[in-house]
Amino acid sequence: MAQTQDFKCPRCGGKLEFDAATQKMLCPYCDSTFDPADVGMEKPDTPPKKADADAKWDHDGKQLDAQETENLQAYVCRSCGGEIISDENTAATSCPFCGNPVVLSGRVSGMLRPDVVIPFKTTKKQAIAKMKEFVKSKRFIPRLFADENHLKEIKGVYVPFWLFDSAVSADVWYDATTVRHWSDNSYNYTETSYYDVFRTGSMRFAQIPVDGSKKMPDDLMDSLEPFFLDDAVDFNTAYLSGFFADKYDVPMEESMPRANERTKNSAKEALRKSVTGYATVIPKREEIEIRPGKAQYALLPVWLLNTQYRGETYTFAMNGQTGRFIGNLPVSGGRLAGLFAGVAAAVSAVTFAAGLLIGLF
Repeated sequence: MAQTQDFKCPRCGGKLEFDAATQKMLCPYCDSTFDPADVGMEKPDTPPKKADADAKWDHDGKQLDAQETENLQAYVCRSCGGEIISDENTAATSCPFCGNPVVLSGRVSGMLRPDVVIPFKTTKKQAIAKMKEFVKSKRFIPRLFADENHLKEIKGVYVPFWLFDSAVSADVWYDATTVRHWSDNSYNYTETSYYDVFRTGSMRFAQIPVDGSKKMPDDLMDSLEPFFLDDAVDFNTAYLSGFFADKYDVPMEESMPRANERTKNSAKEALRKSVTGYATVIPKREEIEIRPGKAQYALLPVWLLNTQYRGETYTFAMNGQTGRFIGNLPVSGGRLAGLFAGVAAAVSAVTFAAGLLIGLF
């Protein structure tokens, strides 16, 4: 049976974890730090191809080899069925996607090798502080959401994304108007002029992101954007140490329509911004051609906490690169009722006092 491979400290033998604050592999026992490239797995021999806008969607998918998967485990959630990847020493107490307990299912097999990864730039401490600040700003929430131990359950998850390159040729026709107002001693005048406006353009788009996880709602991930791909580095399993990684369950082919839609909208927006000086501008016809190019498989960092409350799931999420934060919270019926009770009591007291005054006069 193959032995598991840890990322061990060369100085003291302790287990190394990736530290978002320093972007280094950190040993918590002797405080030594190392570059991830010096302790991680070997990089693939074949460099990624450059984008080719005239080709079909293309992705040179490779699976993680046996050496890379030896120190990884797969956890399967009993509730949502999510498959989560982590190192074998990461505590898996609950699913980061639905909040339910997860169980160890076994070794990773057949996992597609990501092309690039954006390492975590924000720390767990920063994520917890951000959640505390958010919760503190909300007055009528259940006490569960302000519990210190509960907030510490936040988990760092690498979310799978497909990144699409493409070239676009776009022609758009608009109906536009200008309006002129003037007056004399007798009348006010309004003159409306009508125009046919045409715009055409060719543009290239690089790394249009589409999340590859069914468990992560598209609107949630859209709200966490942007992710800055300048920070992306070649994938190395060392970056997963101390974190979870979601295994994609939306294939590249199924992600293409959403990538095309995002590309079309961006192209139309770019042309629309060039139409200026009119009172109204209404698109009436468009012809947009997308020539697909290179696709990449990427892991992007997200701090995540899901909580079940009265049958509903509530999500906190923070962009692990930029610190952008979103969250939804329930309203505590008891606390809200207490507020209304207090207001009602105050109103009754004022009414009673007014009645006494009226009685005196």
